[in-house]
Amino acid sequence: MNKEAEVRFHPETGAELARGVRPVRLSFKSQSMVVDMPGWYSKDDVAGENGLFDKKDMLVSDRAINLMKAKELGLLLPKQIKKIRLALGLSQRDAGHYIGGGPNAFQKYESGDVLLSKSADTALRLLAADPNRLEEIMHCDAA
Repeated sequence: MNKEAEVRFHPETGAELARGVRPVRLSFKSQSMVVDMPGWYSKDDVAGENGLFDKKDMLVSDRAINLMKAKELGLLLPKQIKKIRLALGLSQRDAGHYIGGGPNAFQKYESGDVLLSKSADTALRLLAADPNRLEEIMHCDAA
């Protein structure tokens, strides 16, 4: 890699920035967590307060915020969603079709990119408690 690709300059301060990871505290209502935030930082920015972030970097904070929102709102967490879907024997695509959200919804729910809707949360909880009800949903779709 050439030096130009490894260094950037802050557009406001002019400080030299290098690619790195810093612990950053994020909060949502009563929830708080520290994430290892990738980005472009100056050597003096140990707290990660003045970094520059690209779209891929922001996925880290966006997913952490969505996790805190899910906890705060009492929604199923990404790992729980996946566990229920797998227990039902559904692919992500089929889960999106039968439970809702569309063909790519469960990939987004399980990665933490998108919060589960309250109705999909309720449906998953009901199906987790009684997996036989899935047959009803699948039968309704065929009608």
